[in-house]
Amino acid sequence: WYLTVGATGMVAPNFEGGKKYLLSASPIISLGKAGPAARFVSRNDNISLALVDDGGFRAGLTGKFLFSRDDDNADELKGLDPVRWGGEVGGFFEFYPTDWLRARAELRHGIRAHNGFVADIAADAFYDVTPTVRISGGPRVSFASGNYFDAYYGVNAQEAVASGLSEYHPGGGLKSTGLGGAITWKVTEPMTASLFGEYSRLMGPAADSSLVKERGDRNQFMIGVSTTYRFDFTM
Repeated sequence: WYLTVGATGMVAPNFEGGKKYLLSASPIISLGKAGPAARFVSRNDNISLALVDDGGFRAGLTGKFLFSRDDDNADELKGLDPVRWGGEVGGFFEFYPTDWLRARAELRHGIRAHNGFVADIAADAFYDVTPTVRISGGPRVSFASGNYFDAYYGVNAQEAVASGLSEYHPGGGLKSTGLGGAITWKVTEPMTASLFGEYSRLMGPAADSSLVKERGDRNQFMIGVSTTYRFDFTM
């Protein structure tokens, strides 16, 4: 088996749909069966346990931790009900249509923070500039159900009075589209470091939310650095 652990530090919006930016950090964890290292790993990949892993195709379980969201995060959220901390669990699969392209999809269901579904799809082309330096990038698209949008973008009648935002009751649909890219340096055989940047544009129910229209921004940018270390072990 192998265990990849690491951390990401990034500058990103203070909340999803926000227009102000702050520095934050998040963990990177991936567990899979021993064998050749995955041909490509993205910092977008959530915590993963590969149940099928033959080098060209991986599938298994995935999860994501969600931080709480309330008006301590941003003044723009005053009057809105807080979103509790929680997580998302589900499955993922990824494959390589060519030797230089990886496609990955995740489908997750919320726990505690929200009761909806989220689907993320990404494709990344990658090229080794040198044996230790790789550049990569590609498109991203995300979908979500109405329960997810209601938790993060909805404004009920009581919240509208308390916050001053227009009342809004979203359905499900397209959440965002965007592009991401990274430069990755293989420091040693088990250790890597990356510089990455991403842009996403909120779409559908997210873009139509009064929170975004009146106090936020559809255009979301992110830049950061990450580092990972791979451990090989037997069980």
